[in-house]
Order: sequence, then structure tokens, then C-alpha cells
Amino acid sequence: MVSRQLGQCLLCHSGPFPEERFQGAIGPDLSGIGERLSEGQIRLRVADPGRLNPASIMPAYFRTAGLTRVAPAFRDRPMLTAEQIEDVVAFLALLK
Repeated sequence: MVSRQLGQCLLCHSGPFPEERFQGAIGPDLSGIGERLSEGQIRLRVADPGRLNPASIMPAYFRTAGLTRVAPAFRDRPMLTAEQIEDVVAFLALLK
């Protein structure tokens, strides 16, 4: 979740991670997200945010079909594995 190499969530989001410098301000703050959203809601927002908001600029970390402007390294494969998505969901669900 806080990795700057994989997922890069902190480029856009901030949260209760005082040890992490240079957190983003484009996306919503993730503090308390586990109180506001269920695990299923978090999962959908990470895996395919365009289903909730077609104008979302957040990348779809699991969907591969119908995407445009995809880096060659990520064409036809998800940015995160199913296991990685579940790890992110479990971590975010703990932020209460």
C-alpha cells in the first residue's frame, strides 16, 4: 500500500502514514476508510474504479479490458495480482 514501486498509491492519496514523506493530495485521504467503506466497496474502488465513476483518473489495478493509455508493460495484464488486491483491501479495511 505504501510502496513507491508497486501500486504507487501515495502519489495521489495521503493517510495515517507519518513515516511516509510526500503523500499525494489528488485522491481522498485514506484515514478512516475502513469505517466509511466495506471491504467489498474498497475492493471495487481498487480493482476497477471506473465502474463507480467513469470519469475517475484512478487506474484500474485489476481490470484489463477496455482500457486506453496503458503502458506497454501493463497491456493485457492487471497492475496488481488478485492476492495483492486482497492485501491492499485488508490493509485499508484496518484504517478505522
